Amino acid sequence: MDIGIDKIGFYVPKDYIDIVELAKARNVDPDKFTIGIGQDKQAVPQPYQDAVTMAASSADSILTSEDKKDIGLLIVGTESSVDESKSSAAFLMDLLELPEDIRAFEIKQACYGATAGLQSAYDFVSLNPDKKALVIATDIARYGIKTPGEVTQGAGSVAMIISKDPRVLKLDHKSVYMTRNVGDFWRPTFSKTAFARGKFSNQVYVDFFQTLWQKFQNKYSMTADDFSTMLFHIPYTKMGTKALRTLEETVSDTKYAELTKHYQESIKFSREVGNLYTGSLYLGLLSYLVYGAQPNEQLLLFSYGSGAVGELYSAKVQPDFEQVVDKSALQKMLTNRQKLSISNYEKMYQIEYQDGTIVDPITVDTKFYLSEIKENERLYKKSK
Repeated sequence: MDIGIDKIGFYVPKDYIDIVELAKARNVDPDKFTIGIGQDKQAVPQPYQDAVTMAASSADSILTSEDKKDIGLLIVGTESSVDESKSSAAFLMDLLELPEDIRAFEIKQACYGATAGLQSAYDFVSLNPDKKALVIATDIARYGIKTPGEVTQGAGSVAMIISKDPRVLKLDHKSVYMTRNVGDFWRPTFSKTAFARGKFSNQVYVDFFQTLWQKFQNKYSMTADDFSTMLFHIPYTKMGTKALRTLEETVSDTKYAELTKHYQESIKFSREVGNLYTGSLYLGLLSYLVYGAQPNEQLLLFSYGSGAVGELYSAKVQPDFEQVVDKSALQKMLTNRQKLSISNYEKMYQIEYQDGTIVDPITVDTKFYLSEIKENERLYKKSK
């Protein structure tokens, strides 16, 4: 039985900042950000948006009433959870009007959470072929104003429906994975921003890829020639480049040129959005489906979550994926955004709602939003 991604949806906040303008405001050479980091724009969420509202928006873009009847599992992968007890998935039950006979929960392991959800969904569907699973990656990457990590912030969500006979991507059920206790990135419960050892994190990321790639080749007797494209976890686009470059001396010039060309197609969305944490790999997948993918193409996907967990797995693009992926709608979502000045972005960044604050629905320009915090409980609404 074939199992994989039957539908895939995306949501990005409507506001963004220009990375060149950010560089100039920070007295940094713009090339350091646009070339050295590999970013052009950065999504900025409104204060009434969070991991829950963005998850609802990405899922809402692909769910039909029939899908909702068939879903038996809902998993949210995020490191931007809004509650230390209640899962983001529980909030989504009402917002998405899902039936209650669903197993719903949240997975946290830095940027790896959505991949853990995807593999769990595969197992669920294999045991329940008449059911579907909804896996959502949703995050707001925050490091703070005028910090070294500011240029690698971002926000957004990717939703995937996993089912038998998938129309977008068939999972081959070939994977290798590893876990090590690594202090490259962390966010204590008291902090809204992350802490990172950037150079060290890059080293661990590349080491994980190299180690897993060797394990994959040994386990399945496969080489780079068996894949036309490798997709990477890309919190910023230069990070994936560093992993890809480790292959340069081990494959033919022709193969490396092909992998490089396809990688550039996979990072177009990320350059416009920024860091999605759990959704970064899958935003890369979406970008490649829009700009470069071919029917029946074999892909290799590298997922990494600091702390650290990594997984390398293979998948096959399905023959009719273009009938499912709405390329023009995805492109319009990015082009129809509005640019914020750096000063307005800084002001928005500082806004925090306190207990009892109600957001005026008239000012809301999103379908799902945080409407109130009452007795420290977050209450959400859907625009009519």
